[in-house]
Amino acid sequence: MRLSDLRGRHVAVWGAGREGRAAVTAIAAHGPAGLVVVDDSANFLTLPWDGPLAAAAPLVTGEEGFERLAAADVVVRSPGVPNTHPWMVELRRRSVPVTQGSALWMADHADRTVGVTGSKGKSTTSSLISHLLTAMDRPNVFGGNIGVPLLDLPEAELYVLELSSYQCSDLTDSPRVAVVTALFPEHLDAHGGEREYYRDKLNLIAHGPHAVVVNGADPRLAAELGDRAAVRAGSPDTTQVATGPDGAQWFHLRDTPLFPRAVLPLVGRHNEGNLCVALAVLDALGVDVVARRDSLAVAVAEFQGLAHRLTEIADPSGLTFVDDTLATSPYAAMHAIDAYEGRPLTVIVGGADRGLDYSPLRAHLAGREITVIGVPDSGPRIVDALSGLPSVRTELADDLVAAVGLSRKLTPAGGVVLLSPAAPSYGRFRNFEHRSEVFAQAVADTAR
Repeated sequence: MRLSDLRGRHVAVWGAGREGRAAVTAIAAHGPAGLVVVDDSANFLTLPWDGPLAAAAPLVTGEEGFERLAAADVVVRSPGVPNTHPWMVELRRRSVPVTQGSALWMADHADRTVGVTGSKGKSTTSSLISHLLTAMDRPNVFGGNIGVPLLDLPEAELYVLELSSYQCSDLTDSPRVAVVTALFPEHLDAHGGEREYYRDKLNLIAHGPHAVVVNGADPRLAAELGDRAAVRAGSPDTTQVATGPDGAQWFHLRDTPLFPRAVLPLVGRHNEGNLCVALAVLDALGVDVVARRDSLAVAVAEFQGLAHRLTEIADPSGLTFVDDTLATSPYAAMHAIDAYEGRPLTVIVGGADRGLDYSPLRAHLAGREITVIGVPDSGPRIVDALSGLPSVRTELADDLVAAVGLSRKLTPAGGVVLLSPAAPSYGRFRNFEHRSEVFAQAVADTAR
């Protein structure tokens, strides 16, 4: 379904945030027979609905909202509306067509788009792809799940998009190059279960992309793909990290060395995998990666890691404090812990409790010497899940500030203090940025 298909139809936009506002503006320009906005979660944080938006579409709140949705020819939901919402379940039962702004946009732009999703690594990988394409004289617009609705993007010859599982779920067109970085259980409450989450995530590749590029080192992703044709980055027949001409680790395209691993400023094997995926995407887009390897090496060296993802904070004590506040699942925290293997490590965990299973984290830490400090709300449950591991020291702190102070006492000189909470920020903090601010301020305040 395209935006132009909404001409002359009765459309209900579900959600009055950024995505809903972008949808109303875009749909109104195509002449629908009727347009209404439904907000079932209005509260004191809701932005005013007035001016041109109100003129284009009246806002309906409360229980009346469902009747307006059910009466529409098409419902355009915001990504934040979960598949498990009771209204969604009933709309599906009544066969009311439901789509999203991301699907409407993709129908018109798929052939000019690189779409990146994954349970881990999609932000860094999509940012790397955009950065490297620009360095290769392939200008592009970077957008998606980074705060800019797709329907607000300007016209361009090429797009690189970071796409969440929510945005992927209603797509009926795949991007020209569809990229998946990793799969592990996430957001199960919104999708309805693990199988449903994988289905929605992999809907990105379900509608005839020209090329599929995946992280070939991810076992769950490999199992879900089966024998589907895909470029499996990290494998010998594509981009990989292997021993180079000087005996050190180098990035390669097949058996041709490109540049040393040391060129990449990001730590961790998972970031090696992210760059392998990005290079494989450039290769799929026709960039001569071998001929331009020197220019690529310069661009890789200049890449700035994204904020709140293994962001190191300088400290006069000699300790390395690391902000990885966007690690909101045990699997993401496991990747972060691996990035500092070989150094004394204290990791701070805990946040909003979504009832996640922390047994994978327990298995990952078995046999490792590490200190884990739990903070509310889920910290005590995470610490309890690690009980009995002989080399894992566990402590509890009343809050994040107290955890930072405690970490200074427990972490040996030259060690690492890693905020990789394995849980979301909401509840105790406004958002993940607020949690980062509190962490950074606590590091500064305790640097005596």
